[in-house]
Amino acid sequence: MYRTLALLLILLYAPVTFAQEANPEDVSSPSAIVQALYDVISTPAGEAPDWERWRTLFIPEARLIAISSNETGRNSYFTWTSEEYIEQVGSYFLENPFFEVEVSHTSERFGNLVHRFSTYESYRALGLEPFSRGINSIQLLQMDNRWWIVTIFWQSESESLPLPEKYLPEE
Repeated sequence: MYRTLALLLILLYAPVTFAQEANPEDVSSPSAIVQALYDVISTPAGEAPDWERWRTLFIPEARLIAISSNETGRNSYFTWTSEEYIEQVGSYFLENPFFEVEVSHTSERFGNLVHRFSTYESYRALGLEPFSRGINSIQLLQMDNRWWIVTIFWQSESESLPLPEKYLPEE
């Protein structure tokens, strides 16, 4: 029964194709697509990210989810599609310099699925001290001879939630 249902679902969704044209180098590997992601959102003040390049990295149904903690430590979350993210934060990038880099990562792969824990640091200018650090949990899909971002789920480091040593770069 379960095999029949799984086969039926695969057949129903197999014809799904994506019209987005990406730079083949951006989507050639899990590391390449993650680097392209960080490249896109890293911009000086007054300069918009390359949102067209951004759009080529995500499946149409992709989600971006941020965990936020208030002063009392209560957690909440915000979720966007990749287009909603552009609408919500686009003006921030125009007014503020923002550079984010991956400083460490761990990955696990099963078939066409990769889960990447990407430790990041955020800067106002490269070479300065980071103003924020955290972890992006990035889920990737290999399909149609390329990689796609399915989900980015992140949480910033705080005094009450320091980054574990195992996710920091080796010194």
